[in-house]
Amino acid sequence: MFFSPSQKPLFLLGRLDSRVAVTAPGQLEPAMEEKAFNFKNLSSREYQGHKKKVHSVAWNCLGTKLASGSVDHTARVWNIDAHGHGKVKDIELKGHADSVDQLCWDPKHPDVVATAAGDKSVRFWDARSGKCTQNVELSGENINITYKPDGTHIAVGNKEDELTILDVRKYKPIHRRKFNYEVNEIAWNTTGELFFLTTGNGTVEVLSYPSLKVLHTLMAHTAGCYCIAIDPIGRYFAVGSADSLVSLWGVSDILCIRTFTKLEWPVRTISFNYTGEYIASASEDLFVDISNVQTGRSVHQIPCKAPMNSVEWNPKYNLLAYAGDDKNKYQTDDGIFRIFGFESS
Repeated sequence: MFFSPSQKPLFLLGRLDSRVAVTAPGQLEPAMEEKAFNFKNLSSREYQGHKKKVHSVAWNCLGTKLASGSVDHTARVWNIDAHGHGKVKDIELKGHADSVDQLCWDPKHPDVVATAAGDKSVRFWDARSGKCTQNVELSGENINITYKPDGTHIAVGNKEDELTILDVRKYKPIHRRKFNYEVNEIAWNTTGELFFLTTGNGTVEVLSYPSLKVLHTLMAHTAGCYCIAIDPIGRYFAVGSADSLVSLWGVSDILCIRTFTKLEWPVRTISFNYTGEYIASASEDLFVDISNVQTGRSVHQIPCKAPMNSVEWNPKYNLLAYAGDDKNKYQTDDGIFRIFGFESS
């Protein structure tokens, strides 16, 4: 079945025997001295609004608004100043009848956000008014959703391993495909010509788009592949796995370049920063790791109090939103997310 990052099994599966990075010739520029960007003096801020835990966080294309999706059946949109100035305003997106497991913004429109929920619907919202502008009923409990980079199509995955592609201009399904194996996170590359499926078999299926013909089946990991992120520059994609590793691949030749080895538990969520220089990854380890993409070295860890469900870098600034299974002092869901990257006051 499809898994969303927050629904990953809680057991540790076998790690790769070798911890040595796999490097393909000509893939990465010569390793430069690590940039002077200093994460050490930056701090996190906490945002509270949901009644239950947050499953998904995502930034709009301008990096000015962040959406959060929760088990409490709602999403919220937060106006975030990149420098942490001013009062944070948020608006509730209410209408789903089940958990909002994943959400994503229209890559071309900073005020349109789409939500995938367990009530079998996908909803499109106006982030200014909080109103639902379109409701598309599908066949299963939706847990994964992603936009095509040109904003014309949206892909939705459900718990029954069915993939649906919607034409956003008509809000109609144009492709439906049921898989006979577990399919997890999904993504297009930056040009929209390739479509990636991560699977419970430890493989990544690379499909041409729009034909959805399989071009490559990558034996990527020794355990299930859970999450995928695309470098915003278009050079690489990264895959997070139950074997606790993150692998980095070249888009042009589909070769593995290296692995990131800091986490000890199944990798639930990964994200590249806006320059493609850093990758964040998180799991049940009580930290979010930030590693340098070029060197493979971990450059910073953000401490956490709970397993993480979602990390996402801002598309314009080094601000990282992250959300997990945080509990309050009464051991009930805290309903919070945090953003790391603000100057310490």
